[in-house]
Amino acid sequence: MKKVSPTEDARANDHLVEDVLPGESATARAAHEALRGKRRGLRRLWPFLGPAFIAAVAYVDPGNFATNISGGAQFGYLLLWVILTSNLMAMLIQSMSAKLGIATGKNLPEVCRERFPKFVTVGLWIQAEIIAMATDLAEFIGAALALNLLFGIPLFPAGLLTAVGAFGILELQRRGFRPLEAAISAMVGVIVLAFAFQMYYAQPEADRILAGLFTPQFAGTESVLLAAGILGATVMPHVIYLHSALTQRRVVGRTEEEKKKIFRFETIDVVIAMAIAGTINASMLIMAAALFRMPTA
Repeated sequence: MKKVSPTEDARANDHLVEDVLPGESATARAAHEALRGKRRGLRRLWPFLGPAFIAAVAYVDPGNFATNISGGAQFGYLLLWVILTSNLMAMLIQSMSAKLGIATGKNLPEVCRERFPKFVTVGLWIQAEIIAMATDLAEFIGAALALNLLFGIPLFPAGLLTAVGAFGILELQRRGFRPLEAAISAMVGVIVLAFAFQMYYAQPEADRILAGLFTPQFAGTESVLLAAGILGATVMPHVIYLHSALTQRRVVGRTEEEKKKIFRFETIDVVIAMAIAGTINASMLIMAAALFRMPTA
């Protein structure tokens, strides 16, 4: 029998691994190259960035705008620590959701269906539908109001334009996950630039920002209710369901070791995206505190 050198054997195995999924996307091929050490630096991380940025959009929706701006206008920098705490919770929860999709190849609803009795899964389904409708209503009305306020478009035509935009974004899903991720990331980038400008304009007090971030405190019942609203607008069930679906087939680990590496990369994705979302949320409250807070005692 002909002897095969370790190098030749490794190359043969590497070729077999590359041919396991011949129909995979260019991003998936790039991801597997990164997993095998053929990419370095940012090129190694790049194929794994994206899912958390889609999930991060839910952290800068009209609910966040309402609660954060109200909190800043009424209580100044007092509730900044709530945003910091809820954002850290979001990082943990979203990373666990991503881990579920990577490790099992299933999303959270599929796992719930397998593990829970039917009456529990039906209850979870009804809960998810109600949450989705309530969230979509807020997003839809928020977008229509934005068009009305920015461009003076009447609400009904603004609603129609919002519907067209929503279906346009959904159409991107049919072209693969990268176009959708790019579009969502671009929208998040616009929000970042907008609030960076607003922060520059507002000229907030740095010492009060630091005190608000790291000093947990309340100022009566109303501040507690607003804190609960900030937390509820940040950590939402539908985003947890979504993130597991975004990672379950995006880059499929072929071995347990590959799945562990994928999760490490996706954790970086979560930390970056949630940090950006958390910064935006904090900017909302800081801007409102600097510009709208009445100078009381």
